[in-house]
Amino acid sequence: MPLHLHDHGGEGPPLLLLHGAGRSLADWEATAPLLTPHHRVLAADLPAHGRSGAGAVEPWTFDSAVAAVEETLRAYDVPDAILVGHSLGGMLAAVYAERHPGVTPGVVDLDGVWWDAAESYEGEERASRERMDEMVRAGGGQVAPAEYVTQQVAYAEQFGIPAARAEASARASAVELPDGRWQTLPERERWLELIDALDGLDLFATLRGLTCPLLVVVGRRAQPAAPGMEWFEKLTATHMRRKDAELAELVSERPTARTVDLDATHAMLLEEPEAVARAVLAFTRPL
Repeated sequence: MPLHLHDHGGEGPPLLLLHGAGRSLADWEATAPLLTPHHRVLAADLPAHGRSGAGAVEPWTFDSAVAAVEETLRAYDVPDAILVGHSLGGMLAAVYAERHPGVTPGVVDLDGVWWDAAESYEGEERASRERMDEMVRAGGGQVAPAEYVTQQVAYAEQFGIPAARAEASARASAVELPDGRWQTLPERERWLELIDALDGLDLFATLRGLTCPLLVVVGRRAQPAAPGMEWFEKLTATHMRRKDAELAELVSERPTARTVDLDATHAMLLEEPEAVARAVLAFTRPL
């Protein structure tokens, strides 16, 4: 079945916009209108997310997600869409393009670089990576309290995200239950499958296998650390050093790959939609 999709309209080469894990196509609401003067813009809810999430029973794997994207592009007669993805969406865009050489004209990966396995760290950093993995696995697919949306809006305010934008995104990425609580998406089983899929992905091997142009946009603004989470700041700094080295090597090997830094945190779609749109359009114009 094709993914649930919002057709933003526009003229020009088609773009398919893919959101991050636990999010929805609503994250693109501020960016998509800035792209429509140059492209026909389609935004999709990923498998088990948003309105593609209701009753999802298929295990979440990159194979099943690629098949869903393929069916969606076929249904809308845009097999040659440029894929633009944030976080998980950026990684899925790269996997899709690698498996469709000569079809996908280009890929934009917005801050979509997963963490190295805990075994690749040592000492205190290894313990921090294991701790982070436990938190990621425990945090997704849960039933949240009735105050969930209000809490999400308050958190987003720390990053300067407008309240209305944060509220719309929070509501679209969860399902309100009859008792007023919220089921976050993907639901629990799908969430754990998704994290397993990410842990099993060799992203840089995928990126090196691409035959189409690639842009990786890196958010350089650090997220404020919660009290008691200083260990996460240190782990993130190591993660960024590793990824910067791998990205530099990738760009040196592939003349059609490049990176761009953005003054934003990982929540760049909600924080800096204009800057995201400028980066995307600078990449797509030559294509």
